[in-house]
Amino acid sequence: MNEKTLLCVFLLLHQALTVNSQGELEIPWPYEEEGEGEAEGNMNMKDGGENQTPPGCNCECQETPVTRATPSRNTVTYLPPKQSYYLECMPECPYHKPLGFESGSVQGEQLSCSNQDQYVGWFSSWMPNKARLNSLGFGCAWLAKAQDASQWLQLDLQDVQVVSGLLTQGRCDADEWTTKYSLQYRTHPHLNWVYYKDQTGNNRNLLRPPIVARYLRILPLGWHTRIALRLELLMD
Repeated sequence: MNEKTLLCVFLLLHQALTVNSQGELEIPWPYEEEGEGEAEGNMNMKDGGENQTPPGCNCECQETPVTRATPSRNTVTYLPPKQSYYLECMPECPYHKPLGFESGSVQGEQLSCSNQDQYVGWFSSWMPNKARLNSLGFGCAWLAKAQDASQWLQLDLQDVQVVSGLLTQGRCDADEWTTKYSLQYRTHPHLNWVYYKDQTGNNRNLLRPPIVARYLRILPLGWHTRIALRLELLMD
């Protein structure tokens, strides 16, 4: 093979291996420039600082479903608040939790009422422990023995707790309900009762400010046909 042939072969090989200046054979670099990813990540974490609610965080007292951020490069996917790796959920609404009238966790001995020793015969089916939200059937509510403003229904929370609201209903099988009531509370049985605000019956009433007490007393002030009450307490 002469020198001319060797030179042609060399030139062809050199052309095949050379990357031209236009970048036609450029291979994309799979990694980011040094510092680029770190800067973007720091910016994302700054946007989700400690005093902000992360995407998808939802207050438990709302009924809207929890959503999650769409995953993308250099972004953090936040899980629901109880599973979040970075931030705790900071809700905008209070946590009104039912005490347990409806579920039955409130025991009958925690409830008492005026004239309770007179609940015999037919009235024995309408004792204070029947005052449970959404209860049905015969004996589905507490009925006051008399229809006057001296009647009351009392609850012992067994320790000092924060009461943030009440849900009240009337009797399930008749048009009898409490239209208005007042609240009294105390932290110890030897202390005087403290008056709170009057409330509308057959309603959901949130207490602002909440009551901090062990004993709570409901005093009916108005009623339709008869004083009848089913209820649930909301706790903070």
